[in-house]
Amino acid sequence: MPARSPKRLRNPAGQRRTGRPRTATAAARIYAELRAELVSLKRKPGDPIIEAEIARAYGVSRTPVREAILRLSDEGLVEIFPQSGIFVSRIPLAALPEAIIVRRSLEETTTRMATERASASQILSLHAILQRQREAEMAADREAFHQADEAFHAGIAEIAGHPGIWKLILQVKIHVDRFRWLTLPQRGRMAEVIAEHEAVMAAIEARDPASAGAAMARHLERLLADISATQHDNPEFFDEQSQPA
Repeated sequence: MPARSPKRLRNPAGQRRTGRPRTATAAARIYAELRAELVSLKRKPGDPIIEAEIARAYGVSRTPVREAILRLSDEGLVEIFPQSGIFVSRIPLAALPEAIIVRRSLEETTTRMATERASASQILSLHAILQRQREAEMAADREAFHQADEAFHAGIAEIAGHPGIWKLILQVKIHVDRFRWLTLPQRGRMAEVIAEHEAVMAAIEARDPASAGAAMARHLERLLADISATQHDNPEFFDEQSQPA
């Protein structure tokens, strides 16, 4: 009787048997979810990050957790101390003004361009986002408010025809976003943001690029004025010694 040849295991296309793609996918997911928690201050500056706890929560080994943490460290969101542990980084106070100025310049440009290019349906889409932001403000839902805020600014960049600029802005504003989360609880702050967005929308609808760009610049410059008071109210969240990279 002829010997049977061993049954060959199916290997999904592109997947190495080392399991590396699965590890990479886990690392990407952990990175994205941890990053969101860090930016939204669900994990507060100074909080410890325990690799083993995260690995258990995701049902993975510590390898993808370590990969995710290294990426977050590269972005300045966590600090790794070999003898002490891993901690959520504090917001680098000295880096905020420069990041806000860069973001203001880029978004003033994309807003001008969007005003020249926006179709009627794209303007309606921006109005819908703004309405979501109003509803979030009424419900005191800070997370939904922040998400709508992001969608409004990203939508303008997309209408401008340069979504790559928004990707650059995302890199620049990572610590600014953490700082902005601290401003949202301030009384009347969400309503002020909506009013500033409405001014941008009015200029876009009027097809006035200069006014639209100026309205966006004023909106983002407000963050510069907020730094001192926000740091005074939350000194434990800021690193006063750090310098821009």
